Amino acid sequence: MRAPTAAELLTVWERGIGQPPAKRGSLLLAAVGGDGPGTVAQLSIGQRDAQLLGLRERLFGSEITGLAACPACGEKAELRFDVRDIRLPQPDVSAGRIELNLDGWETVFRLPQGLDLDRLDPRAGVEANRLRLLECCLLSARCDGRDVSAGELPERVVAAIAQRMSEADPQGDVRLDLQCPQCAHRWQAPFDIVSFLWTELHAWAMRLLREVHALASAYGWREADIFALSPWRRRAYLEMLGT
Repeated sequence: MRAPTAAELLTVWERGIGQPPAKRGSLLLAAVGGDGPGTVAQLSIGQRDAQLLGLRERLFGSEITGLAACPACGEKAELRFDVRDIRLPQPDVSAGRIELNLDGWETVFRLPQGLDLDRLDPRAGVEANRLRLLECCLLSARCDGRDVSAGELPERVVAAIAQRMSEADPQGDVRLDLQCPQCAHRWQAPFDIVSFLWTELHAWAMRLLREVHALASAYGWREADIFALSPWRRRAYLEMLGT
């Protein structure tokens, strides 16, 4: 994975505005890895997130900080950890299929991919999208000698499939163990690298555009010329301007 230029990152940010999270993740990796968004979208969620963690290290370093609201009292808990703390084993997806037999229900499925997330409807409810995702990943299901659909599977089987997916692709389901500093309540919070990295990228893009505006206004430089400057040289000129 190569380091993207400021101009490339800004282009990705511009193209990703208004896009769903899964599409943003694909755009980011396609820009720095050379593969098209369609190829990136075929990665499992864990494979995609592992690459995004690597990209995050290159762009903003390995330390991650943030805030999470306590579900018990609403107090803000500070998050501070290293990328290495949440880097998990990659799945063995060479076979491309996982079998699960439970209480007479025989199922075969694959791990979710970014392409599957692209097919979800952001306007639909959680349960509707949950079923849609299962339909995308379910390769076959049988019970009592007959084929059944994803919608016919009982909840205990659906839960078992979700658990097996999480075990097979742990990077795609990262959860942080948190404790509230106010009430000592403990809980697990999911960590979504796509949304987290995009928030950081948006803040960086807005900051860069303000720098370009200030330098272009003061010196009449073109945007491409300002991008060609290192961050340290841009900062030095901005300090001279008192910005």
